[in-house]
Amino acid sequence: MTTLSHNLHTVQTRIAAACVAAGRSPQSVTLLAVSKTFSASDVQEVADCGQRDFGENYIQEGVDKIVAFRADPHVPALVWHCIGPIQSNKTKLVAEHFDWAHTIDRLKIAQRLNDQRPAHLPPLQVCLQVNTDGGATKSGVTPDDVLTLALDVAKLPRLSLRGLMTIPDPVDGFEAQVAVHNKARALFGEMKAVLNLPQFDTLSMGMTGDLEAAIHAGSTMVRVGTAIFGGRTFAG
Repeated sequence: MTTLSHNLHTVQTRIAAACVAAGRSPQSVTLLAVSKTFSASDVQEVADCGQRDFGENYIQEGVDKIVAFRADPHVPALVWHCIGPIQSNKTKLVAEHFDWAHTIDRLKIAQRLNDQRPAHLPPLQVCLQVNTDGGATKSGVTPDDVLTLALDVAKLPRLSLRGLMTIPDPVDGFEAQVAVHNKARALFGEMKAVLNLPQFDTLSMGMTGDLEAAIHAGSTMVRVGTAIFGGRTFAG
């Protein structure tokens, strides 16, 4: 077993154990393998183990990988998630290539994604990024404003509003982590009742360091990079 396949199996085992501890089915949580800065060959190795959902933070890097994989008829179809910030000048790339966008926090960006989504593709699956813990340096719409944004996004025909995404500041201890994630879970439940959208089913929260707490709080999608691909080296 290679390092990447071993790492993937270890993460899958963690997710399954966390689900059992929370009284949930392991099938209720999707693993999103965060492959930013890693090579297409690394993605290929993880995909060969059966992983299908991959997250990219850097849009152009992600597009390069998407184009390469979709050009290879021997590679099973992968699902590509944009989980990095989306500026106005990058919305066309996201709309044309990705399957999901997790970081919408402004109506302007949603409208551009909607208008630039090609007609031959299915609607872009989107989540709204919410700054649930009020971190001053964090992106995301405030909890007070997210319902208004959701109602507007839900009207856009080339987008399918799937749920919420959060990246809270790290806290120490399982109970403290659960408490932070519970804020997003409560907000998600309130919005689901008001929106009454059948497809509003995704709560994207939890990463390598807190996926157990996120699953305990109700996450349906965890974004894991380091525990699968290893540490990242950035050029100085």
